[in-house]
Amino acid sequence: MSATAPLTKDSHVVLVDGSAYIFRAFHALPPLTNKNDGTPVGAVAGFCNMLFKLLQNQNDKDRPTHFAVIFDASGDTFRNEIYDLYKANRGAPPEDLVPQFPLTREATIAFGSPSIEMTGFEADDLIATYARIADEAGARCTIISSDKDLMQLVTENVIMRDPMKNKDIGIKEVEEKFGVKPDRVIDVQALAGDSVDNIPGVPGIGVKTAVLLLNEYGPLEELLERSHEIPQKGRREKMMANKEMALISKQLVTLKTDIDLEVPIEDLAVTDPDIDVLFDFLERMTFRTLTARVRAALGEGETDGLRKDDTAPEAPADLTAPANVVFDKEKYVCVQDVATLKDWVARAMVKSAIAVDLETDSLDSAAANMVGVCLALDDNEACYIPLTHKGEGDELFGGDAPQQVPMQDALDILEPLFHAPQVLKVGQNFKYDLGVFQRYEGNGRPLHPAPYDDTMQISYALEAGLHGHGMDTLSEMHFGHKPIAFKDIAGTGKKQKTFDQIALDVATPYAAEDADVTLRLWKFLKPKLASEGVATAYETLDRQLPAVVAKMENEGIKVDRAELNRLSGLFAQKMAQLEDEAYELAGDKFNIGSPKQIGEILFDKMGLEGGKKTKTGAWQTGVDILEKLADEGEVLPRTILDWRQYSKLKSTYTDALVQQINPDTGRVHTSFSLAATTTGRLSSSDPNLQNIPIRTEMGRKIRDAFVAETGHVLVAADYSQIELRLLAHIADLPNMKQAFADGVDIHALTASEMFNVPLAEMTPEVRRNAKAINFGIIYGISAFGLAKNIGISRGEASDYIKTYFEKFPGIKDYMEAAKAEAREYGYITTILGRKCHIKGIRDRNQMSRAFAERQAINAPIQGAAADIMRRAMIKMPDAIEGVEGARLLLQVHDELVFEVPEGQADELIGIITPTMEKAHEPAVEISVPLLVEAHAAKNWNDAH
Repeated sequence: MSATAPLTKDSHVVLVDGSAYIFRAFHALPPLTNKNDGTPVGAVAGFCNMLFKLLQNQNDKDRPTHFAVIFDASGDTFRNEIYDLYKANRGAPPEDLVPQFPLTREATIAFGSPSIEMTGFEADDLIATYARIADEAGARCTIISSDKDLMQLVTENVIMRDPMKNKDIGIKEVEEKFGVKPDRVIDVQALAGDSVDNIPGVPGIGVKTAVLLLNEYGPLEELLERSHEIPQKGRREKMMANKEMALISKQLVTLKTDIDLEVPIEDLAVTDPDIDVLFDFLERMTFRTLTARVRAALGEGETDGLRKDDTAPEAPADLTAPANVVFDKEKYVCVQDVATLKDWVARAMVKSAIAVDLETDSLDSAAANMVGVCLALDDNEACYIPLTHKGEGDELFGGDAPQQVPMQDALDILEPLFHAPQVLKVGQNFKYDLGVFQRYEGNGRPLHPAPYDDTMQISYALEAGLHGHGMDTLSEMHFGHKPIAFKDIAGTGKKQKTFDQIALDVATPYAAEDADVTLRLWKFLKPKLASEGVATAYETLDRQLPAVVAKMENEGIKVDRAELNRLSGLFAQKMAQLEDEAYELAGDKFNIGSPKQIGEILFDKMGLEGGKKTKTGAWQTGVDILEKLADEGEVLPRTILDWRQYSKLKSTYTDALVQQINPDTGRVHTSFSLAATTTGRLSSSDPNLQNIPIRTEMGRKIRDAFVAETGHVLVAADYSQIELRLLAHIADLPNMKQAFADGVDIHALTASEMFNVPLAEMTPEVRRNAKAINFGIIYGISAFGLAKNIGISRGEASDYIKTYFEKFPGIKDYMEAAKAEAREYGYITTILGRKCHIKGIRDRNQMSRAFAERQAINAPIQGAAADIMRRAMIKMPDAIEGVEGARLLLQVHDELVFEVPEGQADELIGIITPTMEKAHEPAVEISVPLLVEAHAAKNWNDAH
């Protein structure tokens, strides 16, 4: 409970950046679930431990008189009205973090502290207002955060404290970071921008240049007025062309210090927690270890602020290490000569399984150079074999490179071990290592460790959807052991070293430990495949995929730089044309990228109806508002929406893709994640080729730039309506199954069934509505969502869904069965045996539970489609081996993309089509025929 106490010069106000605490806790600890209902609570556990530690570790000097935890409220803030692309780069929070947000608020209150948030404002703004009030009263204020955005608040009375490093950040530390005093930080940020929050700044102006300009020409506004005086042409032109964006950026980075607070600072006075409330919360969360620690602290009779005890924070009970797990880094060996390496290989040759790990100089396997190889033969029996560590001119080695086994000698010695059929090679995220190995040779042939197991894939087969499957996460979860972090040996940021710059006495324990942990994970996890009933799923869906995808990533796909540049120019022309049209429609010039000016034009000048204002008085100009106005016949809002679309296509795709072309290959090498989704679908990044927009004509044109090499063509092979076909099979829908067997248009059939329209009289609009319902049902769409998608009332949409279930009663039965299976077991199982764990299916929170139920409905269908695609990819190398020059390049959604010599396209299509259509056989019979459509063309777009 909060209490009231006036603020004096002796007061100490402590403000905790709660949102930052949550994310730190989420990423710092392995996942954890409530033992009672399966709710994810890992972030809540970390949050509680951090809050408890903070409250109990206050000495008399630091003990707060006023204390609060400040959170970000959900939804947009006033900054989105200033600039609608603010924080547009940020994706949705992780699915298993969302239901933990309200629990952290409850935890804060349980510990006796105010939990504060306000709609329309960020936590930083509330902190800024409280800090300003404390400062003006002469009180001390400590902000518990390391967020650079809060550094503008630092004064003689206001400091920050980094909770992880327990380091104070005052005026001196801010000057060291930014090069200016705290009151000038916002000017630096306004110029430099922030890619994380999508604050534009002035392109090409970084922090150092911003400081130089501000120190020479004065505050931002004065600098902008005098920008024509800047002697350097590039800087001058950038500053003069981006004055308005700099001012908008300053509005975005400036924290509000004048919020009309709902909870006055006097009400933040520290009080004791309600012990019954606190223990009830901890016990409901099943935090037994923390409950015992709190009881021990309070058992000493000290309840004021949960004062310090000397007990170190412990990991949650679920993460306790098994007995006798000891990692002895002193036993790790650095192998620096041929004789020692041969001895290690000889000993490895008589083992049934060893761990193999690579150290490289890049995270991109298609460009990474091999720096060293790690082997583990048993617990604490691991070595690091450095190959290309640098030394000349590097004081780490006194100017000389360290002694190392010559690269080719090492590879020739290792090659027989890597190819030995009797020795299983175990890797963690082995796709990466295989991708690098594929580009090297030993004894004249490519290195390809086989047979192999992948502990990431084993963990994924066991518990997809429950937690991450990275090595550090698995080590902490199963062994209670936190491996050495790369940043601890290489540093961070621009000064971070690549691994070939690390001294061998530092590199060896880090590298060898990775192999040691990997082998232990394999010993611990591999037996669970059989006991959990997923051994077949792992062997047929996961185990062989890393090698296939590694080769696919190395192949990459050619991108026509000239075409991307042409499209960028075309989009720029379209944007300019739309700007001119917008000016004419508005009767005035305005910044079409400024939400504030758009609102003023639409609602103040033109007087359009339907405008809404935020609490700050700015007009809302988001997509929903503009779409509504456009649907009502207003031309200017549609023009603005079209301009935004072209702007996104240009900045996110055509401009960005040019930068991602590998200079050595002229191709884009995306990275595929094999263990990132709940259902088995692959995802891609750097670049994300699965997000290229294909619903609009201009979006599809981006695929024109993905081309075949001279004399070759691309072949795109796409499963047709695979999820609807699998729905018909899994839900046993006789009329749908018959339609697919007869080759009838399924969307037209649905429309005919629902709207009593004969197939011969079907209109495109009616078919489109039926298509939206068909695909919406798979994803558990609501009446509200369907109404929005096809432009009807919610009542009509509700009637459509009701009619759909009446016409296809098996679907409703399937949905209820899927939810029941998930509730009973915590997971669903696909027809090919993959377990997809559904977190939150037993959640007490209705919204969280409803989200989990939609997942449970979709997972058997999407999971089966993903499994079939995996089997098709695994079968493909052998299938196309006889087609000279054919290679698999991409997997996107339900599609595979190949490259093949032009004259052999028909032969390739004749092979890949039946391979994909029968990929599920003989593992499972499907009562609906799968159909693959394949076409060849010079570019990706035309291959559809």
